[in-house]
Order: sequence, then C-alpha cells, then structure tokens
Amino acid sequence: MSDRDLESLEGWLAPLIEKLSPGERRQLARQIARETRISQRERIKAQQNPDGSRYEPRSALRGQAGGIRRQAMFTKLRTARFLKMKAGPNAAVVNFIGRVARIARVHQLGLRDRVAPGGPTHNYPRRELLGFTRADRERIRDRLIDHLT
Repeated sequence: MSDRDLESLEGWLAPLIEKLSPGERRQLARQIARETRISQRERIKAQQNPDGSRYEPRSALRGQAGGIRRQAMFTKLRTARFLKMKAGPNAAVVNFIGRVARIARVHQLGLRDRVAPGGPTHNYPRRELLGFTRADRERIRDRLIDHLT
C-alpha cells in the first residue's frame, strides 16, 4: 500500500471516523498506537529499516582493544520506557522521549554527532528506527475498517 493509497483511504474514511464519539476515536487511536509501537519494537529488534533492508552495521573503531561490541543496537531504545505511545481523539503518536530522542534522531536521519560528550564526531549511517512498513499500513487500514463495522 503506497502513500497515495493511504491518502485515498483517509479521504474515504475521514467522514466515517468523524461520526464516532471522541471516546470511540480515542479507543481506536490507542489500539492503533499500541499495535504500531509493538511492530516498531519488533522491527528494531530485527535490525531492519521499514523497507526491509538491514541496518548498516557499526563501523569498527581502529586502535581500540576489542573494537566495538558486537551485539544488537538499540536494545534499550526499544523498551516501553523510551518508546512511548500517546493517543487522543484526533491522533495516535509513537515516539522516543527524553535524551534518547536525540540519539534516535541522529540515527533516523543519518546525521553527524559526537560519540561521547567532548569526544570525536562521527557520521552515523541512516538507520530508520521509526517508519511504516507495508504491513503496518495494511494493519492500520484493517483496524479502522474492523472498528467501523
């Protein structure tokens, strides 16, 4: 399902959703946010971008004994403590909070940042932590249709 398909679906469903009470819309948004957070967490755990490609692995730092740790990236970021959901009658949001939001932004956009405070800078490769897969879009569509019927 492309963005164009999602927009056309939104145009078709918007009048139906507007007829729901704010409580029903909030409940629907909470369900969608919960399912989206779970899918984002599982995708981060699998180390995959929304398009299905793998995250670019960490680059080895030369000259350091032991190099870098070879474990999964973002293990703490994907916990409910940092990956929060918020739902209201008009929106459902899944985002990172606190200081880790900056770390997530650097990786999401592939920016340049300091490795440690006062340390050297590094160009981080783009690793999309948050994003919609085709399955996410279809699940949201199905959840909306199920709720309306």
